[in-house]
Amino acid sequence: MSDVIATLIPAGENSFRLGAYLGRGGYEAARKTILTMKPRDVLEEVKKANLRGRGGAGFPAGSKWAFVPQADERSKYLCVNADEGEPGTFKDRAIMTQDPHLLLEGILLTCYAVGIHTAFIYIRAEYEAIAQRLEAAIEEARQKGFLGPDIFGSGFGLEVLVHRGAGAYICGEETALLESIEGKRGMPRLKPPFPASVGLFGSPTVINNVETIANVPLIFRYGADWFVARGLPRDGGTRIFGVSGAVRKPGLYELPVGTPLRKIIYEWAGGPAEGQSIKAVVPGGLSAPFLTPEEIDVPMDYESLAHAKSMLGSAGVIVIGDRTPIIDVLRIVARFYAHESCGQCTPCRIGTTWISKIADRIGAGAGTSGDLDLIRHLAEGMKGKTLCPMGDAAAFPVLSIVDKFGQELGEPISR
Repeated sequence: MSDVIATLIPAGENSFRLGAYLGRGGYEAARKTILTMKPRDVLEEVKKANLRGRGGAGFPAGSKWAFVPQADERSKYLCVNADEGEPGTFKDRAIMTQDPHLLLEGILLTCYAVGIHTAFIYIRAEYEAIAQRLEAAIEEARQKGFLGPDIFGSGFGLEVLVHRGAGAYICGEETALLESIEGKRGMPRLKPPFPASVGLFGSPTVINNVETIANVPLIFRYGADWFVARGLPRDGGTRIFGVSGAVRKPGLYELPVGTPLRKIIYEWAGGPAEGQSIKAVVPGGLSAPFLTPEEIDVPMDYESLAHAKSMLGSAGVIVIGDRTPIIDVLRIVARFYAHESCGQCTPCRIGTTWISKIADRIGAGAGTSGDLDLIRHLAEGMKGKTLCPMGDAAAFPVLSIVDKFGQELGEPISR
C-alpha cells in the first residue's frame, strides 16, 4: 500500500464548510501568494510543478495558461469544466461535494496568475445538489472576503458563477462548453482559433477540469518540488482513480501518478469481484481503448498508457468481469456514443448510429459474417475526421473491443 495522504477529498461530515477548510489551512496559500508574488511568478511555479490536465488530454496547465495574451485589453475568463459526463468517471463530484473551497481557492490562484476577474463553474444539470453546495461555498467565501472586489486588500477582484449545463456529454468538449454558456446549442467550434485567444464571448479564456484546478492550492501550500515528488518528473502530484465494475471495493483512490494499474485493481480495489476473473479493463473512462488482463501491468500515466495503446483520460477505471458478455459491452458503448453525438459531423453522426445498429443486430443473433469488418470500417472512418475528439472517443473503445475480443463477438454470428 502507499503512504500518500489524501489531499483532494478530505474526510469528515462537515468537510465542505468554510470553517473546516480554514482549519486545514485553507486560503492561506492564496493569501500569501497574492500578497507576495507577481502573477507571472505564480504561472512559472505551476509550470515548475508539472501539473497536467486531469480531464482528458493531459496538457500542462501552466503552459495552457501562458497561451492567454496578457497585453490583450479584453476581459478574460476561466471556465471550470465540471460537466463530468465521461462514463466511469465520478471524481469531480466528490471534490465539489466534500471540498468545494479547495476548488474555489484553486480558481482564485488561477485567475490571479492569468489576470482573470470572472470565472464560471460549468456543472451538469444532474448535479443540482452539488451546484447548490458550490453556490453556498461561494457565498461563504464572499462573506469572508476571499471573493469579491478587493481580495486580501490586494486590489485584485474575482467573481465566481455556477452555470448549469443541459446534461449533454458533448459539452465536456471545451468549445461546446463555451457555446453552452453563451446560451447556444452545445456543439464544438472549429479550431483554430483556440479558446486561449478567442474563447467565451470572443475573449481569451482558460478552460480546465475540476481536479486540475483543485490541485493548484497544493502547489502553493507545499511547493512545486513537493508536488512533483508526489508524482512523476513530467507529471506531478496525485490522481484520483475512480474504480468501478467487477471489483470488491469500488470507489475513489487518490494515489501517485504512475501507480500501476494492477496495483490499483488488486491492492486498493480488492481484486475482481467474488467468483469472477477479469475479462477487460478500461483505464481512463469509456473513451479509452480497452486493455486485456495481460496488459494491466502498466503505470497509470499518460506516456505509459499511450505506449500500451490506450490512454489515462479521466482515470476512470472500469473493470469488466468474465461473466459479462463482450457483445453487451459493445452494445452499451455504441449506444452511448450514438445517443450523445451532437450530429454536426457526418462521420460521427452516421458512424456511431450504424455501429450501434450493427452491434444490436449481432446481440439479437442476426449478425452476418461481414459485421465486424463493417464496424471496423465505420470506426476507422471517424478517427481524426471530426471537429472535436468525440469521433476518436467513439472509435477507440469500439476498435479495441472488436480487435481484442473478435473471437467472442464472432460466436453469435457463426451460430
